[in-house]
Amino acid sequence: MFTGCSHTASPFRIGGKWTAQIIRCLEPGPRRFSELEIPLRSITPKVLTETLRAMERDGLITRTVGDGVPPRVDYELSALGRTLLGPMAACCAWAATHLPELEGAREAYGSDVAPGQKHLPEVSTTPP
Repeated sequence: MFTGCSHTASPFRIGGKWTAQIIRCLEPGPRRFSELEIPLRSITPKVLTETLRAMERDGLITRTVGDGVPPRVDYELSALGRTLLGPMAACCAWAATHLPELEGAREAYGSDVAPGQKHLPEVSTTPP
């Protein structure tokens, strides 16, 4: 089922909470840390730093330190990071097309569950 998809080196960092938003923020061009904090105002500086480091480690962004006191640090999508823009656009288009179905499924799922009860699959208690 998962042929060709190694679970030991999963490339799916883009599934993280902030990565896709950071990619979108960097799509127009390089930005400083403080410029990223404005559109991502609900992210803490610690989590933003950790996410940027992880993205840099994975080769999705580049970090450039310039001259000055304090030094100017710019973050920019790498060529590899830019290859994610197409698949992200496809996901956004899919979501826009199927949002009513998703919302309907979520509503139907929630109506089957009593308040405070988790929706779990039924388990047979009789032995086979």
